[in-house]
Amino acid sequence: MKYRTIGTGPHSRRVSVLALGAMLFGSMTDEKTSFAVLDRYVEAGGNFIDTSDNYAFWTDGGQGGQSEELLGRWRRSRGAGDEIVVATKLGARPLAPGTSYTDNPEGLSAKVIREASERSRERLGMERLDLLYAHIDDHTVPQRETVEAFGELVAEGTVGLLGVSNQAVWRVERARALAAQAGLPGYEVLQYHHSLLRPRSDVPSDLFPDGNLGHVGPEMAGYLRAEPALTLVAYSPLLGGAYARPERLAGDYDHPGTPARLAVLHEVARETGATPGQVVLAWQLGHELPILPLAGASSVAQLDENLAAVDLELSPEQSARLDAAH
Repeated sequence: MKYRTIGTGPHSRRVSVLALGAMLFGSMTDEKTSFAVLDRYVEAGGNFIDTSDNYAFWTDGGQGGQSEELLGRWRRSRGAGDEIVVATKLGARPLAPGTSYTDNPEGLSAKVIREASERSRERLGMERLDLLYAHIDDHTVPQRETVEAFGELVAEGTVGLLGVSNQAVWRVERARALAAQAGLPGYEVLQYHHSLLRPRSDVPSDLFPDGNLGHVGPEMAGYLRAEPALTLVAYSPLLGGAYARPERLAGDYDHPGTPARLAVLHEVARETGATPGQVVLAWQLGHELPILPLAGASSVAQLDENLAAVDLELSPEQSARLDAAH
């Protein structure tokens, strides 16, 4: 395993370069399998596990919490301590069963941030959350309130690092500026959807009526170049298995750039003897931008395939071809 440091200051952490997504642990992935994947990940040197307080509400029409609860049981049964870095998120938990984060989210008020973080700590069995993200934006609450609420948790010692996901770059920068002005810790880890294939950004959705703000586009890439202390955690780098099963590719990838990028990807896969998914992960790991891929696994075999990408080194020429494909 290889490692890199996320965050700055006293709460910075050394984490494995491949993060493990626990979204479906305790729901679609049963406990025995989830425990086996977690054990294998730690055995391989992995120590960076990602979850959220709303995972996976859509599997049973509830409010989520299954993933955090399973991780709490696993941590207790294995005697896991500070060596395992657990990241979780708040703000997108449905307020009531049968609703969603698009129509009824908890949001990012000071009250929610405090209460939701306490619930997460209880489910996970942790005195301090290593990394806590604002999962989605909340335009109904002043950003200053959100920034101050997160800062209070860090000051109290119940949260280490702060992160943000699925927000416009200008909103991220505004929140970080407010934190800096107030002498408070700001967001240092950005979790956004990122892969070799790029979706259309102009497709509206319930969460993003003006077009997708949750994936890495040129504005986010430029922001990361300008702020080298930030880290990008790239979620869904394997597009839910679509590199192995193209029929899973979502409709917003139906544009002329997709076939061109896939052609280069398969060329590099043949040259390296690796799977397309492994090439995508290796491309991210070797990128000039500070990228940590976040990949889930529903079996130990899937995890092992992903882990093998950590030692796959692409040549500068291969990486350049993947960058330039369009």
